[in-house]
Order: sequence, then C-alpha cells, then structure tokens
Amino acid sequence: MIGRTLLAGLAVLAPAPAVAHGFAGSGWLHPLTGPDHMLAMVLVGAWSAQLGGRGLSAVPAAFVAAMAAGALTARAGLVLPGTEAAIAASGVALGVAVALARPVAVPFAATATLVFGWAHGAAHGVEMPAAAGIDYAIGFLVTTAGLHAAGLAGAGLLLDQERGPSTLRVLGTAGALGGLAFLLPVLA
Repeated sequence: MIGRTLLAGLAVLAPAPAVAHGFAGSGWLHPLTGPDHMLAMVLVGAWSAQLGGRGLSAVPAAFVAAMAAGALTARAGLVLPGTEAAIAASGVALGVAVALARPVAVPFAATATLVFGWAHGAAHGVEMPAAAGIDYAIGFLVTTAGLHAAGLAGAGLLLDQERGPSTLRVLGTAGALGGLAFLLPVLA
C-alpha cells in the first residue's frame, strides 16, 4: 500500500512546467492547472492536519487571506521580484515541514504560509484576464481552500492509521522533492 501511494504521489509531483501561468480560463479552475500551485496547496492542508487544534483552520486561512492580498496588489501593478521562486520554494518548505512532522507554534506556521500565499496570489493576480471580475478571484480562492481541505482530509485519514504518520512523512519528502524539481529551473 505504501509503495503504491508513494508511486502515485511521485507521479503527481513529477517535474512539469507550471502551466497555470498564462492560463486565461475561469478562476475556480486556475489553481488546478499548475502542479506547483496544487502541490503547495495540498501540503498546506497536510501540515495543518499534523499541527491539529487551531492549526486546522488558522494555517489555511492565513494562506488564503495572503493569496487574496497578493492577487490584489498584483492587479494594482505591484509584483515583487522572486515570485516564481517563492512559489516553487513553497513546495520545498511545506514538504519539509510535513516530512519533519515537528510541532511548531500555530502563529509561526500561519506566518510562514502568509509568505507563500502572497506569492501564489500575486501569480494568480498577474494572470487574471483584464476583463475578469470579482467572481474570478472568488473562484481561485475557493478552489485553493478546497485543495487545502483535500490535503487536510487526506492527511487526517493517514494520521488515523497505524503506519499513517510515517506514510505522511514520506509523502512530505516526496512533496519537498517535487518542489525542488520546480525550484531548480527557476533558479537556473
């Protein structure tokens, strides 16, 4: 079972260009078109499940709030350099957090996700079609929250299994490696 789960996880995380960039479809679909975005968003949910308690809601909420702010500032023309690197680095950092499974203070975890949420939001804001309205932004924020919920639910199910915590740590390692595969080309 662990072998098939790991293989499926690695297949999903295989390096591929971030196809979300330049996507001009609907907002709710946008986060699903970039594997680097999906990886980070699912890992936010998984890390939240590991943290438990207030982390279950505070960490994903911080990401979504920062994502909204990042999108708004990008739409206003302010995009910080290194946005693509921060998006790729988010997969590495969140994967490492899940792999280590160390207890950290929820405010620290929420603050860490703020930085990454901002970068993801800036990318979505830049890619929003010029004629897009608030419904586009609401769409990508709702889908992002859904990806967080999927990561949280999946990790929650694993954490309830005898070997689940170690499986989740292996998947976190795979996520970090997937993030690294996205980060290296950005840094080159």
